[in-house]
Amino acid sequence: MEVSPQQKAHIMIESLSYIKKFHQQIVVIKYGGNAMINEELKQAVIKDITLMKYVGMNPVVIHGGGPEITEAMERFGKKPTFIDGLRVTDKVTMELTEMVLCGKISSQIVSLMNANDVRAVGISGKDANTIMVKQKNKALGLVGEVVEINTDYLNNIIQNGYVPIISPIGVGPDGQSYNVNADEVAGRIAVALNAKKLVLITDVEGVMMDAKDPTTLISEIRAYEVEDYIESGTIKGGMIPKIQCCMGAVNNGVERCHIIDGRKFHSILLEIFTDAGIGTMITK
Repeated sequence: MEVSPQQKAHIMIESLSYIKKFHQQIVVIKYGGNAMINEELKQAVIKDITLMKYVGMNPVVIHGGGPEITEAMERFGKKPTFIDGLRVTDKVTMELTEMVLCGKISSQIVSLMNANDVRAVGISGKDANTIMVKQKNKALGLVGEVVEINTDYLNNIIQNGYVPIISPIGVGPDGQSYNVNADEVAGRIAVALNAKKLVLITDVEGVMMDAKDPTTLISEIRAYEVEDYIESGTIKGGMIPKIQCCMGAVNNGVERCHIIDGRKFHSILLEIFTDAGIGTMITK
């Protein structure tokens, strides 16, 4: 579709108020789902983050990598096992997880950001003890629950003009590495950094009254409504931890959280820079 110069000007003016609102503000992005696998979508996400940086925002990216970890495990003859959606992680699985998240995915994102003239730095939660954890459940093995986020290193990275790309690996009191849910990490980091906004990139349109009907998308949910939606079955399965992550963030100072569909091109820009927005917004 051809866009006229007047339409382009209207789009730019519409985005101006959002650029002003989020100038020099921290926006935390949890990058996951199909947008990490599909090359065209991946390029679109990187372009979105690049634009955010160049208009004066401070994006902070936490990435997932579940499918790639599963693929690596299968190559080494290990069968993935899950309990309540969390990967059972023994020592070998933990080594593979670090290898995939830190050695492969993080470095790829950093390279793509750098290729778009944005200075990016890949770190894990082990660096400078950024993500301190405890064991979540003995049955899960080396799966961590966030205890504390140390922000000194992150703030130094941001203040020096870099975009941190964070692998969700935590460190226990004994120095042991732990696999941590990326949504949980994103929510806790958003709170710790006093982020203006938290955006979760997923493979769903958002929360819908009828999961099979996109026209029933719920555009906004207030924190006090969440329990009713869970009890009614509107929010269920894998959406529950995402919503709980958002609730924890908005109840602790993050202004707004958004669950958006990463299968749509430039979904981040549609959420941040337009009046209509996209996906489901969670507010206090």
